[in-house]
Amino acid sequence: MKSLTLQAPAKVNYLLEVIRRRPDGYHDLRMVMQRVNLCDTITITLTETPDISVTCGKKGVPDGPGNIAWKAARAMLDLADHGPGAIIDIIKNIPVAAGLGGGSSDAATVLMGMNTLLALGLSEQRLMEIGVTLGADVPFFIFQKTALAEGIGEELTPMPAMPAAWVLLVNPGVHVSTAWVYRSLQLTNRTGLDKIRELFRSIEDICSIFSNDLEAVTIPAFPVIAEIKETMLREGAAGAMMSGSGPTVFGLFRDRESAERARTVLADDTGWFTAVVETI
Repeated sequence: MKSLTLQAPAKVNYLLEVIRRRPDGYHDLRMVMQRVNLCDTITITLTETPDISVTCGKKGVPDGPGNIAWKAARAMLDLADHGPGAIIDIIKNIPVAAGLGGGSSDAATVLMGMNTLLALGLSEQRLMEIGVTLGADVPFFIFQKTALAEGIGEELTPMPAMPAAWVLLVNPGVHVSTAWVYRSLQLTNRTGLDKIRELFRSIEDICSIFSNDLEAVTIPAFPVIAEIKETMLREGAAGAMMSGSGPTVFGLFRDRESAERARTVLADDTGWFTAVVETI
């Protein structure tokens, strides 16, 4: 049996602007997306029988066809000229439904892993085309670079080089429905979008582009998000913001020690998910 074990990283959004609602129900977005080294571990094993098995064992993550990783495997096996199946084992370290892209990253990793195991030879562009049919964030994780993402997230342009940063992630465990957030968002007329800077010399330069339109919906409903942001800034973060549709908040720090001190403050007696990670 052929087998492969891969890491599926999380992401944060340095910028998330909602431009317009599209006729197909999606929204046109403008995002700056950055990977961080909080990763799910995915093992893919080809089998002689044509079934697909996904095991995760994490609450909120289905094991069968309802899992986006299962759908990714199905898409790749349909392209193979023979009939193997696959066993996919996911060790879930990225919080579920957290605004960190864990499911999309898992799907992207399965697409790339199956491309290797099945020797399909598909290009990055072709994998991204398959990926967007599974989820809007999937192409970004195949792209594997810090990116300006437009359209529904599938139009990707590499960003200028950015300094590495230590990132504190805090998820307070409240349930935020992405569909509810977008449905509730009041779009404003945008006469012009801020130009993305061409050079990022410092973490402060990165923080200067921080903006997330979805906070306008999420923070009034879940004030704990604002409280976490304020605590991060008070504890030395150069900038702090909600990632995606939340509820995870991230802060950028100049060094690991500062990030760990802030993590200790926010983890104390809360039971929240907290992690200090690096940008990749």
